[in-house]
Amino acid sequence: MPTIDRRRTRDPVAVRRKILDVAMDAFQASGYHSTSTHEVMRLAGVTSGALHHHFPTKKSLGLAVIQDGVARAIERTWIQPLVSARTATAGILTVFDQVAESIEANGKVLGCPLNNLSLELAAAPDADFRIALHAVFEHWHSAIEEKLRADQADGYLERIDPNSLAVLVIGTYSGAMTMAKASQTSAPLRACAQQFKQLFDSHAGSPRLP
Repeated sequence: MPTIDRRRTRDPVAVRRKILDVAMDAFQASGYHSTSTHEVMRLAGVTSGALHHHFPTKKSLGLAVIQDGVARAIERTWIQPLVSARTATAGILTVFDQVAESIEANGKVLGCPLNNLSLELAAAPDADFRIALHAVFEHWHSAIEEKLRADQADGYLERIDPNSLAVLVIGTYSGAMTMAKASQTSAPLRACAQQFKQLFDSHAGSPRLP
């Protein structure tokens, strides 16, 4: 069991990050509503004062997890590989493959943190959660759309609407992760990646020469 260090910390930024990381993992495993602040304190090894100094309410902690932790997870898992890839299609297929490989290596699927919290909180009476979740989806969508438009300027996927394809990619990935969580296998991700590859190949076009 984690022990609580009651000494005054000299690194409040590290304490805040630890609380956020622990809370995000707990929300991912058990859900926001089923995770108490006492459980977060226990897992993070912090006092009530330390927790409430950074996050006065459970809601403020939940919003921070979405705006910081979940947003960083999407940035790391999706946006960075996409931006660094030669093309959007290569980046999209790489992400599907990397996530499938991670599932196969870990042998356990907890699901997409953004998807999990959206299913739990987007319909809540408090609109702040929905707005925060929507903002993460919008940033993700914009990154895919911008990469696709850059590809079209080079002659790729010219007959595809980047806005609609970005929605399709996110919706497919979110659904595949939910199916992977239910089946505890990477098979849904592998199947979707194969279908996307066929779609991309059929609409690829030829790159324009300089």
